[in-house]
Amino acid sequence: MKSKQIFLSPSAGKKLIALALAQDASVLEAMEKHTVLVVAGTTNAYLAEALLARLGDTDFEKYRFFRGIIRREGIPESLGKLEGDVIIRKGERIRGKSIHDVADEMKAGDMIFKGANAVHLATGESAVLAGNPTSGTMGPIYRAAVGRRVRVIVPVGVEKRVEQPIHELCQIVNRAQASGLRLAPSVGMAYTELDAIRNLTGANPHLIAAGGVCGCEGSAFFQCEGTGEQLEKLEYWLHQVSSTPRFSFANCK
Repeated sequence: MKSKQIFLSPSAGKKLIALALAQDASVLEAMEKHTVLVVAGTTNAYLAEALLARLGDTDFEKYRFFRGIIRREGIPESLGKLEGDVIIRKGERIRGKSIHDVADEMKAGDMIFKGANAVHLATGESAVLAGNPTSGTMGPIYRAAVGRRVRVIVPVGVEKRVEQPIHELCQIVNRAQASGLRLAPSVGMAYTELDAIRNLTGANPHLIAAGGVCGCEGSAFFQCEGTGEQLEKLEYWLHQVSSTPRFSFANCK
């Protein structure tokens, strides 16, 4: 057994998650035979780009693909409004529609990807910050997942890890005496860089440290154990994501 230490920035981690899910056999089958819905978000933007690339569709601007965003200065008006979520139905992209248009038509075999703002690594549970008093995109997702058994996967980076179980945090944040945003538990299982490394390489990753400055804030160190072949695969995938730039509106076309 060998061991290799790697470093991933938040953006590199998002891209690694996207590349891993874009190789997953169950995701590819859902794209081909069913409906895949990628809900807008900065992590899901990388996934939408990777899935559309498999269809030969490169007409996608990932730096505009979000609804809400945590940023000190707010969102530039020049970006315009979100054109829609990414929907792939039986191998074809459906343009101009959102989760609110298609979620109630989805059924078992279909798949929804929805990002998160908090993840409890020990359990794989996650949650989303909620500002919309009518539940935003979470309402349609709950109806699809619980009502019709649509599979939900939550791509989320380890920089969003929390220490307490999600249900405890939701009780604290959502009580009547609290203020600020609410916290909505996700119905799907989280998919982090740890899952991506395991699925792409077969190696066993451990989150060992985090931090950084000058654009590397939120970055993480992983110690990955595996065979020589597995660590060679790790090196290959690390090369694919290591130069991923940090999120910036300046990158918009």
